Amino acid sequence: MRAIERINIRVGKEMQMSDSELARGDLSDCRVLVIEDESLVAMLIQDTLADIGCEVVGVASRFDDAFAKAESLSFDVAILDVNLNGRQTFPIAEALAERRRAFVFSTGYGAASVPASFQNMPILQKPFQQRDLEQALRAALIQVL
Repeated sequence: MRAIERINIRVGKEMQMSDSELARGDLSDCRVLVIEDESLVAMLIQDTLADIGCEVVGVASRFDDAFAKAESLSFDVAILDVNLNGRQTFPIAEALAERRRAFVFSTGYGAASVPASFQNMPILQKPFQQRDLEQALRAALIQVL
């Protein structure tokens, strides 16, 4: 039985969670804001979230809409595409961090696309699997506790 699971979706320092922490992190009924500009990717994320029992409370594909939803909607965690139609979402991440809201970065550009100030946040490298998404969501939720 393994005692520690490494989450390789992390950038910078790897986060380690015990099996009990991973198991305890039930994601059913977790409310998620999805910020993604590619409609097919957004639909896949929504389907995956539904499969693990999460509720998608909002989806945004444009920066202004994403920022407004991040400020106004009630959610447990947000998934932020790093590059939203050519515009970086780091101002949204900063606003979420100030409000102590959990979030996960999602990127197809690699970990180097995330500034040093966010190197400790969970980062999903596209394409990712359901298990990767689950681990990233749990890691983000644990960080804001």
